[in-house]
Parts: sequence; structure tokens; C-alpha cells
Amino acid sequence: MIDLRQLQALSAVAAEGSVARAASRLGWSQPTVDYHLKNLDRLVGTELTSRSSRGSRLTNAGLLMLERGEEILGLADRTLTDVRDLAQLGHVRLRFGIFPTAAARILPGIASRLSELGIELDATLAEVMPLVGGVNQHTLDAALVYAAGSYALPLRSEVHTTHVFTDPMLLALPAHHELAHVEEFDTEALLQLGGENWVMGSTPGDTLDDLVRELFDETRVKLTVPVRTDDYAVVLGLIAANMGVALVPTLMKSNVPEGVVLRPIADARFTRELLLAAPAGQAGPSAAVRQLAEAVRRSISALDSRHVSQA
Repeated sequence: MIDLRQLQALSAVAAEGSVARAASRLGWSQPTVDYHLKNLDRLVGTELTSRSSRGSRLTNAGLLMLERGEEILGLADRTLTDVRDLAQLGHVRLRFGIFPTAAARILPGIASRLSELGIELDATLAEVMPLVGGVNQHTLDAALVYAAGSYALPLRSEVHTTHVFTDPMLLALPAHHELAHVEEFDTEALLQLGGENWVMGSTPGDTLDDLVRELFDETRVKLTVPVRTDDYAVVLGLIAANMGVALVPTLMKSNVPEGVVLRPIADARFTRELLLAAPAGQAGPSAAVRQLAEAVRRSISALDSRHVSQA
């Protein structure tokens, strides 16, 4: 098993260009640096440094080890910091905003994971733009939001975002629709739906609705949007009743009613990035918010695992 001191020695040699200077940098003796480097060479089965009268440099294998090793060292440092910070926090309550589609599926898992760490949530369910406002105004400690395409969320400069999930959107169609047989919709296939009724969100500022409108604006097609709702369960019910087509997130794929088919979209623009937004200082988000981000990732991963087991 790799000893972190071996990686520290390799990193110091890479930075200083000699074992002697690496020893000075680390506050170790030169034989100690040599010892850890040789043990690492033996562990991987090849030499990671090359020495000459001009100093030491890393071999190709050493450069790869350095790249991965610095990731390990960084993670080790962050782990220590997070655990120490969390231990000092004691009992914490976070004002957490989350959009309803995600809340219905992952909020229980998030709350359960955080409660084990002594972190409780005061949850607010709202659509993205109200959540952005809450984070900007510091009435929320953190919010799960999403963005798509080139549309940037209007977050203030002091708000830090952490990527937690990439969520490709799916096209929802009535099962008997003439294009329901299409396995994957590219841009050309999507444009064939310009004459359909589209179901879109009722809250202004949804980046995915903007992307759909932008796509059809390029062909000067004016979309018909007879129904607006932010509830994806209602969206799917309307589609099952042959009242239109819509984009839905992959988080909905386990709750598809009879009469609806979901198809992937080849156009990468129609992918939303789930972000945890939180006010933060120069050191970044608090330990509690970092634990919240990890709980969100784990809850989404658990949801994906259930989808696979049910498939």
C-alpha cells in the first residue's frame, strides 16, 4: 500500500529538482527522502526518478505517479480538514433549498445521511430562480439548482457552486406518436416536433425551456405551449393523455405512466448540470455544506443503482 510520505517525497523532488533540496523542503533528512523514494520504486516495480550530477527529475512513470499522487495528497488534506471542521461544528441546521423534482426522489436520502453527522435540514421546495434568489440574499445556506446550455444562473460573486450531477434530458412522447419509434432524437428529429403542443414550466427563467425556444427560433417556428406546469408528474400525465410533448429529466425515468415513451436526445445542449450553490468565503464552502454536497451525490447514486436493479 502506498505511504503518503512516499508521495510527499516524490512531489518535493519534482518541485525542487534534487533530493537534497526536497529534504530541506520537507524538513526531513536526505536518507529519509531516499528511503521513501526507493520503497515507492519497489512498490510500483520501476524507477520513478532519474538522478544525475545536475539533480533529479521524474521519469515518465514518475510523472504519472506524481499526477495521481497529488490528487491523493489533496484528498487526504481535505479529508482531515473536513473531519476536524465537522467535529468542531457540533449540532448544525442548514437552510436548504431544492427544486421539487429532485426533492421527491433524493431529499429523504440526503436528510438521512446528514442526520448521521449531526446536520439537520430546514428544507424549502421551490423552482430554480427563487432558489437562486434565496442563496443570493443569504436566506438559504445552500440550494440545489441546475443550469443548461450556455445559460448562466444569475448568482452573486460570493456564491460558490459545486457540481454534483450531470442529468441528460429525455424527450417524452405519447406512446402512439408517429415519431415514438425513433430510438434517439438528434437536432433534425427534434425540429420535426415544431408543430406539436409543448408542455413547459410555469416559472419564468427555466433554462431548458429557453433552449427549446431557441432551437425552434432558429427555424422561425413559433411553438404552441397550451399548458404550463412545474410538476413533472403532471407533465407525464398530460403526455399520456396525448396533450403534447416535453423534456423531462432522467430523475423521472422510474415513474413513467403507461402511454408515455422516453427517448434520449443526441444534442448535448439538452443536458442540465445539477449544482449546489452556497455563499462562501475565500476558503470555500463550510464543512457542513461540503458534507451536504457529498450527501446529494450519494443519494443520486443510490437512485441510479435502484434504476439499474429494476431494469
